[in-house]
Amino acid sequence: MLLVGYCFGIRSERRLCEEVHLNLAYRWFCLLDLSDPVPNHSTFSENRHGRFRESKLLRHLFEKTVARCIADGLVSGQRLAADASLIEADTNKQNSTPKED
Repeated sequence: MLLVGYCFGIRSERRLCEEVHLNLAYRWFCLLDLSDPVPNHSTFSENRHGRFRESKLLRHLFEKTVARCIADGLVSGQRLAADASLIEADTNKQNSTPKED
């Protein structure tokens, strides 16, 4: 599901779960039948910050995915592009500090 989010620019895990629940193409990609429940958005955070924090599983999965993309000719593996865009957070405006000009 996270791959769908990355590919389609869905930044919120809560929004990603809503999109997968509604979009048949996303459900198909995630191997979910119409009757299958979509995982709760908190599952992603629990796994990232708790269950797999000390594990090298996510790094291993990422490296295997990149290696497979290189082997299938989807990417060359020769260049790296990084985006350092600043995105304003969707936070409580009443509970924040003023911005400096």
